Amino acid sequence: MGYAGLYLPDHFGDQPGPIAALMAAADATTTLRVGSLVFDNDYRHPVVLAKEAATIDLLSDGRFDLGLGAGWLVSDYEQSGIPYDPAGTRIDRLEEALAVIKGLFTGKPFSFTGKHYSIKEMEGSPLPVQKPHPRFLLGGGGRRMLRLAAREADIVHVNYNLNEGRINPKLVRTGLAEATDEKLGWIKDAAGERLESIELGFTVFFANVTGDRDSIASAMAPSMGFEPRDVLEMPHFLIGTIDQIEEDLKARRDRYGFSDVLVPGDAADSLTPVVEHLAGK
Repeated sequence: MGYAGLYLPDHFGDQPGPIAALMAAADATTTLRVGSLVFDNDYRHPVVLAKEAATIDLLSDGRFDLGLGAGWLVSDYEQSGIPYDPAGTRIDRLEEALAVIKGLFTGKPFSFTGKHYSIKEMEGSPLPVQKPHPRFLLGGGGRRMLRLAAREADIVHVNYNLNEGRINPKLVRTGLAEATDEKLGWIKDAAGERLESIELGFTVFFANVTGDRDSIASAMAPSMGFEPRDVLEMPHFLIGTIDQIEEDLKARRDRYGFSDVLVPGDAADSLTPVVEHLAGK
């Protein structure tokens, strides 16, 4: 179908476990990249995740992208009994975990002492194929997460602000086009000189190939407190004919610098012509 990669989320609901499933996808293909979108740092100690990630990268011959996040979906935490700490604590823990994982990918004895993790003279094994490490993907919609991503990640994804902990109209409003402009400003300020080496992207959460985009936008808008124009301009929605969707993606690339686009699996078939037309362009 022409897609460059397959990414899986990390939740406790109706989905396969991402580590085994990503390895199965990598093993069944020869060029497809696989990645996490994203591993919740609270679900796995970084020493454990570093070993799992390096193993996937080794067995896939360097086709793994390591997406990592601070955790956000409150229902996962409530149902599993994992403590749902304040956002600042979760991001602190993520920042330490990034240092631990990157340290273990060096192949040298690594020690770390932080508030949340303590590592003593540990050598990561196996080592990833990609050097110095697999591509790190971080993202978010809040200032602190995006600034962290801009400093540490190879791929930075602009998302909704997930502080609500659940999907609702307030959360969706944080994905408006104007809010996305502000998020790009935070990324650019924090990235500094490394901005040119970062790949910027976003996830499409709703895609519909249709000849009547205006009617769909008008039907969706009231439930979110939007105008139809807001629905069509939001980066996380793709609605329209194949030609209209292609033009929207080009416009988002030009406006935001987005080159890494993730689409929902249930729309993969209908969006295949878009991939054929735009891949590599």
